[in-house]
Amino acid sequence: MKYSWKKYLKKDALPSMWCAGCGNGILLGSIMRAMDECNFAVANTVVVTGIGCWGKADDYFTTHAFHGTHGRAIPIATGIKFARPSLNVIVMVGDGDGATIGGNHLIHAARRNTDITVIMSNNFNYGMTGGQYSGTTPKDSLTSTSPYGHVEDEFNISALVKECGAGYVAKGTVASPRKLQKYIKKALARENGFRFIEAITSCPTQYDRYNKLGKPTERLKDISSKTVEIEKAAEYNRDELSSKYVVGEYTDLAVEGYLERYEKIQQKFN
Repeated sequence: MKYSWKKYLKKDALPSMWCAGCGNGILLGSIMRAMDECNFAVANTVVVTGIGCWGKADDYFTTHAFHGTHGRAIPIATGIKFARPSLNVIVMVGDGDGATIGGNHLIHAARRNTDITVIMSNNFNYGMTGGQYSGTTPKDSLTSTSPYGHVEDEFNISALVKECGAGYVAKGTVASPRKLQKYIKKALARENGFRFIEAITSCPTQYDRYNKLGKPTERLKDISSKTVEIEKAAEYNRDELSSKYVVGEYTDLAVEGYLERYEKIQQKFN
């Protein structure tokens, strides 16, 4: 397929601020190609971000953009969608921004089935501010704030969002960008409900270095070797799955979006 995704790319903002080997550039490409497949109009699309490495993603889009505060990208996006329901609203959060500081907003947006798409770049730490552990940092991992091993269990963030009632949830990795693109396209193409994509990505400067996961190319191979399709996850026991990335579509339901529900209430008073 011939793509015209470059219409979404702000070329004068390049080169990007991301570290060499960071997976965010791969994720950005998957998103822009998915937007092109969905024929999103630049003038009718808003990218909303928070703070962090992935929070800089809005710098590279020619669409409308809103750069919000740490952990607050989802409520900002909710307000934009409610004010202008015709807009395509895409939220880009990291695991620190979206699952840890902004975790409360994430679960309630999923519970309400707010009509936005959230794409989380999960690199298992706060990459921009020094490599501290986040809510998705795997147990026993090394970070700047857990130098002897992380003692907390991590969120399975895709499973959490699914259990909150979201209409569409999928997890992919930057080691398989085309498959990741497929999930993003499916999320963007939906008209109703909350859509959530988790993208497992690399952080060569912080998380990967602390955990001796090798050079960027080696880390991509590492991610690929640890990937398990959700349909085959039942073949593994809990301990085996703890070191795996379970990818695929976690849920795909026809749901009534929040805007649709709200319109029904409004009609009672018209």
